[in-house]
Amino acid sequence: MTDPTAGGEPGRLTHLDAGGRAHMVDVGAKPETERLATAAGALRMASHTLAALRQGRTPKGDPLLVAQVAGIMAAKRTAELIPLCHPLPLTQVEVSFGLDDDLPGVRVQATARVHGRTGVEMEALTAATVALLTVYDMLKAIDRELRIEDVRVLRKEGGRSGTWTAAP
Repeated sequence: MTDPTAGGEPGRLTHLDAGGRAHMVDVGAKPETERLATAAGALRMASHTLAALRQGRTPKGDPLLVAQVAGIMAAKRTAELIPLCHPLPLTQVEVSFGLDDDLPGVRVQATARVHGRTGVEMEALTAATVALLTVYDMLKAIDRELRIEDVRVLRKEGGRSGTWTAAP
């Protein structure tokens, strides 16, 4: 289990004010640093669905191309979707996919970068999740058993806590 106060004062929930009301954390005094976060996830599907995707036989066009753009767009709108999340001037968002016969399905990886006062984990997670949702939407007509799985942060860099990498 992770500490909900990580990055804040010990014993103090950073998104609650003294009266216990939700508020956006003031990051104005924090130094600007280069920050990066990478998130990943998977969309499990039937083998015949993966074959159709690989062969370009999907009814709504190329799901991965559309999902790549959707993931980038979603990262840029994270603060509109997640309450109390700071709007960030992203400097880069990358979304990439891999087809995995062992899953079977699609794996996504999204990386977000910013020069700022707060991390970009939520932007990377939003990019990965929306990319997976987009592939799901474009394949649901041929596979009703699609399952989004294992969405998580793999790595973060920058800020006071430095670099963190998820256990394999």
